[in-house]
Amino acid sequence: MTLPDWAVPMVSPLDQKMGIVLTELTPERVCGVMPVEANQQPFGLLHGGANGVLIESLASMGAYAHGRPRGRAGVGVDLNVTHVRSARSGMVTGVATAIHLGERLAIYEVTLTDDQGRVTATGRLTCQMVDLPARG
Repeated sequence: MTLPDWAVPMVSPLDQKMGIVLTELTPERVCGVMPVEANQQPFGLLHGGANGVLIESLASMGAYAHGRPRGRAGVGVDLNVTHVRSARSGMVTGVATAIHLGERLAIYEVTLTDDQGRVTATGRLTCQMVDLPARG
């Protein structure tokens, strides 16, 4: 696992519910996994909304890693997901790759794959970079 120390305690309640675990985190690349089990729609297939959550979670953490040194974070303003194939069991692995890291926007392309390495979904998240609120 290649995570910066500051990222280890940063897990959102939604990511916990979905079982999302980050495995790599840099501003340029973020990887993580999510179980299919408990994230299925009534027909036993991985829910498309779960794909969206994984895509947004990975890309948002990349945007935060990008903005953090300057007290900034990325908030999603546009999420696109294309569902390519269904998954019924196992884990889905996501890889988010930065395609633009700017002062105002961070944009990531994300590919999700099943345990056999087959693409299950692709997505893109555009994040607006915003100042973090002062703590204290």
